[in-house]
Amino acid sequence: MQELILSVEFLRSRQSIIARVMSEAGGTREYSAPSAEGVIEQVVDDLREEFESAPVE
Repeated sequence: MQELILSVEFLRSRQSIIARVMSEAGGTREYSAPSAEGVIEQVVDDLREEFESAPVE
């Protein structure tokens, strides 16, 4: 059986790129930066921390 554990959406506003991350462990959170690279770095850092500390099933 498969289950969704993570969803990431990238949105563009006039002045920034927004990432909306939804996960089992971290809930829903948003990040924004003026560039795609900046917001992607924020998301990767956060997810790395989340999954490194997650228990292995």
